[in-house]
Amino acid sequence: MQPTDIADTLDRFQWDALRALCAPSPDPSRLSGAAMEQLVKDDLLELHDDRPSLTAKGRRVVVCGSPTLWNS
Repeated sequence: MQPTDIADTLDRFQWDALRALCAPSPDPSRLSGAAMEQLVKDDLLELHDDRPSLTAKGRRVVVCGSPTLWNS
């Protein structure tokens, strides 16, 4: 599956979580637990000592974005 294909399946909460984790000092306590759980299942996030971080696949999805978002 291409990053843009995956990006089209993400909901608003999942997008918010991905974007928030790109920040220099992300605050995971403000993120939706359900969104993070799904992002881990989709291999977009990984947990290190209970702290989420983007995977390489997650970074590609954030960089590529979603055609749906491009058109809005």
